[in-house]
Amino acid sequence: MSAGQRSATAGDRDLVATGFGLFFTFAGLMHFVSPGFFDEIVPPWLPPSERFWTYLSGVAELVVGPMLLVPRWRRAGAWAAIALLIGVYPANLYMAWDWRDRAASEQVVSYGRLPLQIVMIWLVWRVARRWSGAAATPGAQGHDGGGHEERTRG
Repeated sequence: MSAGQRSATAGDRDLVATGFGLFFTFAGLMHFVSPGFFDEIVPPWLPPSERFWTYLSGVAELVVGPMLLVPRWRRAGAWAAIALLIGVYPANLYMAWDWRDRAASEQVVSYGRLPLQIVMIWLVWRVARRWSGAAATPGAQGHDGGGHEERTRG
């Protein structure tokens, strides 16, 4: 792989991090602006209440999103995003089950979220990996060979 190809790939992962950072931040805000939708997809058997989990996941997204936007916090934000995506997966499973009798278009959305979340985890994992390998010495190469130590250490 040439240096130009490495840079394009690294830049793509920066765009992915930025995209996910904006997505999580917006989604986190929506948990407070329109909590009813999120309440409906929280499994009702989780104590203490659906609203509690809606607000908690909203706060988590409002923490994770900005972390993905700031290069200094991007690696930690990516790992936190992976944990969050895994943590909310049961809500997507519940949504798919709960929406089984809805219109086909809604079922497509609910079932489509399941594999989409796996793809999201993989993309964020690539961001975490890209921002994790930089050496402490100036000019040293990280795992991707891009020499991004100033981004992970700064």
